[in-house]
Amino acid sequence: MNDFTIPDEVADLNLRSYGDTGRAWLDALPQIVGELCDRWGLTRLGAPYEGGAVALVAPVIRADGERAVVKVSFPDEETEHEADALALWNGDGAVRLLDADPARGALLLERIEPGTMLGEVPDRAQVIEVACRLLRRLQRPLPSHPPFMLVRDLAARLAGELCVRFDRAGRPFEDQLVADAVATCERLAISREPLVLVNRDYHPWNVLAAEREPWLAIDPKPLAGERAFDTGHLLRSLLPQDHVEVVAVEDLVGWIADELELNPDRVRAWAFVRSVDDAIWWRSIGGEEIERDVTCAQILSAGLHRESLR
Repeated sequence: MNDFTIPDEVADLNLRSYGDTGRAWLDALPQIVGELCDRWGLTRLGAPYEGGAVALVAPVIRADGERAVVKVSFPDEETEHEADALALWNGDGAVRLLDADPARGALLLERIEPGTMLGEVPDRAQVIEVACRLLRRLQRPLPSHPPFMLVRDLAARLAGELCVRFDRAGRPFEDQLVADAVATCERLAISREPLVLVNRDYHPWNVLAAEREPWLAIDPKPLAGERAFDTGHLLRSLLPQDHVEVVAVEDLVGWIADELELNPDRVRAWAFVRSVDDAIWWRSIGGEEIERDVTCAQILSAGLHRESLR
């Protein structure tokens, strides 16, 4: 089996996020991948893909000649039920799951080709329309007793921990944003919206051009919750990287809400919570660039206040 090197971005994020535990996982990765290759009869392991940060993802060839992909993630709350979500989708709108080893955080997946990311398409309107159309397909009804965490439980947890995490991160922006985020989480935690399969990491760079369908989703971080939850990260991923303006944010809120037939206030609320949560998380692991998230949070918070006064 070919030797491989772990991409720098994968090593960096896991060390930042998990410290010594992350280092131990990185050190064990070659052995883990070797054991998976033996278990799944993989005859060739290619160089890992660049561009990801959470997991090691590499092309492989199966014993029967099928082209596939092996993915190994640090096992945590977000990655724990990725295989369950992929099994529920069963290849309909998403990458097909071929096998899984949950204890190792490992998946064997179909190889999506050509694999161009939806986020690289220059036509922004097309990106938004495709992303929303696919998202509606992926928000499936749930089986009895699904294994996924409830979104409303996540909101309740965030309401109780955001202030503590904010303090530990050095209070890197104004206190009022955190207070508003806590109040918003408390409101979201009592949601009685119907539950569907949702994904806390849905964005256009996790949608790839494929042969058996025009576009397929990858890399779910699944939960059970209201449909608007997915839009929190989706909206933020569609904003410019360099400069975020009020008009751009509010236009996107309306556009996504229209495409998905959602209440704009729910879209705005989840995007606001995600912006505050991500800004605190990034600063807590040593990240410096949080201005974009903070600006986005300020704009969305102002929009929530305007809506509450109507």
